[in-house]
Amino acid sequence: MKHMLIMRATADAVAAYEEMDFETVINAMGAYNEAMMKAGVMVAGDGLAPEPGYVVDFSADPPLVTDGPYGEVHELFNGFWIIQTATADEAVEWAKRCPLGPGSKLEVRRVTDETDFADYADNELVKKEAGWRDELAQP
Repeated sequence: MKHMLIMRATADAVAAYEEMDFETVINAMGAYNEAMMKAGVMVAGDGLAPEPGYVVDFSADPPLVTDGPYGEVHELFNGFWIIQTATADEAVEWAKRCPLGPGSKLEVRRVTDETDFADYADNELVKKEAGWRDELAQP
């Protein structure tokens, strides 16, 4: 099963990060990513730049676009990994190994797959999505 590890930070985490040596951060994250690659669990992952960013709010018609990413530091989504593990517990164990400091959080969320839509297996777009997943997996 796939899980997304969503990196979030508080104001304290941001302040601590600003005091850290950036090369130390790069080395720690690189070692974490390398461990996941060697274990065969990493599918994808990237950090996110704070600027430019936009928020598309669908509570209006047409949707309202504002500069982002968000107003509150605790809402920032700083980066992510997609990992493939046998169980949710294994995904949580990988999350616990991430070299983040106090104030940082990793949200672990299961990525949906075809089994989530088994009741709609005859739906034309559900069938197309299976093909799209195969197409996207091609180099």
